[in-house]
This record gives sequence, structure tokens and C-alpha cells, in this order.
Amino acid sequence: MDLLWALLTLPYAPVRGLTAVVGVVAREAEARQRNPVNIRRELEALDAAEAAGELSAEERDRAEQRVLDRLTGGVGQAAERPRPRRQRPARQEGVRHDRRRPRPTT
Repeated sequence: MDLLWALLTLPYAPVRGLTAVVGVVAREAEARQRNPVNIRRELEALDAAEAAGELSAEERDRAEQRVLDRLTGGVGQAAERPRPRRQRPARQEGVRHDRRRPRPTT
């Protein structure tokens, strides 16, 4: 039965192989992005850029926060931003828009 299944699904083998390769590449990219050695290098580069006058202290702080958020998996100050308010739909003429029960007609 397994041999029959393998023969029937053989045309899908390239797709399965591609998804496996994409998974490996994604895991490797994630590991490199969260590697503490790379994080330290980026922080040192930010300090050097600030010392050379290429970055202001505020720009350096924002970039440092992004790097540290990537390390910790947090969202940093992004959670403090207010959410945009939803707009209510336009009212229609002659339609009641309250949540009370309808009035009995007499």
C-alpha cells in the first residue's frame, strides 16, 4: 500500500521538497537573527555609529530597541501606540439604531 501511495503522489514530490527546503532556510534565518553574538555586533555597530556622529542618540535608542525586541521576542514600545478608532457606518434614514427592543405598535 505504501508503494502504491508513493507512486500516486510522486508528481507532488517537488512541492514537498521545496517546502522542506523553505522550512530549513526559515529556521536558519531565525537562528541567525536571534543569535546573541550577532545581536552584540549590531549593538556595537550602533555605538560606533553614534560615536562617529552618524546617528543621533534618539535614532540609536530606537535602533537599539528594535534589536533588543528581536532578541527578546517582545514588541517594545509598539504596544504603547494607540489603536486606530473604528468608524461607524453611516446611519440610514428611517432605521432605528438603538439596541432596545422595538416598541409595540398600537
